[in-house]
Amino acid sequence: MSTVIDAIDRQIVHAMQVDGRAPFSRLATVLGVSEQTVARRWRRLRADGVVRVLGLASPDATEPSWHIRVRVQPAAAASVADALARRPDVSWVSLTAGGSEITCSTRPRSARQRDALLLDRLPRTVQVIDLTAFSVLHAYVGGAYEWTGFEDPLTEEQIAALTPDVRASTTPVALEPEDELLFGALATDGRLSYAELAGVTGWSESRVARRVEALRAAGALYFDLEIANELLGHPVSAMLWLGVAPADLAVVGESLAREPETGFTAVVTGPVNLLVAVTCRDTAHLYRFLTGRVGALPVRTMETSTVLRRVKQAGSRMDGPRLTDPDPPPARGR
Repeated sequence: MSTVIDAIDRQIVHAMQVDGRAPFSRLATVLGVSEQTVARRWRRLRADGVVRVLGLASPDATEPSWHIRVRVQPAAAASVADALARRPDVSWVSLTAGGSEITCSTRPRSARQRDALLLDRLPRTVQVIDLTAFSVLHAYVGGAYEWTGFEDPLTEEQIAALTPDVRASTTPVALEPEDELLFGALATDGRLSYAELAGVTGWSESRVARRVEALRAAGALYFDLEIANELLGHPVSAMLWLGVAPADLAVVGESLAREPETGFTAVVTGPVNLLVAVTCRDTAHLYRFLTGRVGALPVRTMETSTVLRRVKQAGSRMDGPRLTDPDPPPARGR
């Protein structure tokens, strides 16, 4: 059974993008609907796989993550991608470049786990033709750096009303081994209550609340929104591999990270030095983004690889679309 996604649904998703832990009561006030409406629609969107909130460790607070491009024999692409998706240390897997390439993201817990994948398992897979690994030096994540290409965007006033009052801490917070249970629970559902998190960690509710707020204030924890963008009328995704002069990296990276179409931007090592994930309404929209936004910046080289299918997203296996929008908004220029 398909579910129609309307303007209210899209605005609820955008609101959760601003603050994934905002109470339903606050969302209802800002959106001008009842609290029951927000709660009911959010549960439906969550159950149907349209969206969910994830609490994630910021890249700077963990072991370096890696993005890997694997060229494979086309007939083996699906099976290799599926094998990668089953690994707990691999969080994103996509089929790209006409089905002959797999792009994946991994955040190994140790050098041994990293080497097992990059130096042992993948190179010895007979279907693998070529492998390039990029270590992430700096990632733009959370807040203004999330994908926000909504057809029914919130107003600036609504965004301001929903923006969480998290006072940044000048004291760095190191992740402790006992935080693993907390992060594990939040990575499954970033909207778990403090009582539910207390049940998982064995801590008191007050301790959980203090720890979550401390990690968030220190920038070690952020809340991301996992969205099935194609169900919101944006079915075209692409990976951009950019070559930028070192002196321009910060400016180009920051500029592209703040564009509504970009969901992930990172400075990486390797033959290119900037990776950008883009989601658009159609190929014409992608063309305008490449020629307009990217073309206006001091980018030396660009390779575009379109995503055919997401196999795993933010740690979750993708089962394919389960709902449709029978009357999507018409495409329009920006």
